[in-house]
Amino acid sequence: MNNLQELLDNKEIFFRYIAERFPVFTGSNIFLRDIQYGIKFFFEKKNIKLKYPQAEMLALEFASKLVDSNDLTKFDKQTWKVNLVFKEEFVEEVGETTEE
Repeated sequence: MNNLQELLDNKEIFFRYIAERFPVFTGSNIFLRDIQYGIKFFFEKKNIKLKYPQAEMLALEFASKLVDSNDLTKFDKQTWKVNLVFKEEFVEEVGETTEE
């Protein structure tokens, strides 16, 4: 799988990952450098080393695809608005029952 396709297939995971480092949420602005560094660190966690120019090109391609799918709105060449709605998953904890 190529890196762009992996980002597209896991875009919500990626945005949740970078939200731990940068203020990213539905309706927020995001900048090229936020996406670039997010991509670099995201792939480093997967033991894939990207150089800064590679991460920048991947960030531009990724942002372009997200604009096409209306997950981002482009303001200028390095600024976007996040339209992606994050799905909230609640895990209900089930207590153990013991029978005597």
